[in-house]
Amino acid sequence: MPGQFEPLPGGGAAVALDDVEISIIRSLAVQLLELIGPGPAEDASDDPLAELFAEGPSEPPSDPVLRRLFPDAYGDPEGAPQAREAEEQRAHSAEFRRYTENDLRAGKRDNALTVVRTLDTLSSASAGEEGAVLKLSPQESQQWLRALNDLRLAIGSRLEIADEDDTDLLYRLPDEDPRKPMVMAYLWLGGLQESLVATLMP
Repeated sequence: MPGQFEPLPGGGAAVALDDVEISIIRSLAVQLLELIGPGPAEDASDDPLAELFAEGPSEPPSDPVLRRLFPDAYGDPEGAPQAREAEEQRAHSAEFRRYTENDLRAGKRDNALTVVRTLDTLSSASAGEEGAVLKLSPQESQQWLRALNDLRLAIGSRLEIADEDDTDLLYRLPDEDPRKPMVMAYLWLGGLQESLVATLMP
């Protein structure tokens, strides 16, 4: 079925995408890669110990999308009932972020790159056709699932979606609302994500 993931024999998933859909997903994945930023410098990878002990940032990102993708591990300190508790939360979150955010960014970067690379292979293989069937291995399917989640978080952050009630309001936006294209992408990616989840369930 077009636009819905289906299981492949032996694992993995497949979905039929047209050229516009391929272009939209690829563009969004590239934008996500640009937002996450580049990986460690090339020469740093020559020293595995240096990479192992490299420290990440201790402060939350200033961009609201990145804050959504890399939230504080110990909750929002602003919601703490006492100043001392808030300060402890900040300290714990900073410590956790320092030693985990680089790896988290690398994982999200790899997932988005897998989306771009699989779509590029599909595009070159289906030159002259209007769309094609994307076939993903079990590992690629899991990376796609995580990347789709990140894309929806990013778009949802831009749309200031905080809960399910906000999602319901999106369906009632007038066509002339400038957020409409982003809303359509958000809802469409949600459908793709749900079908991939259902496909990968045992």
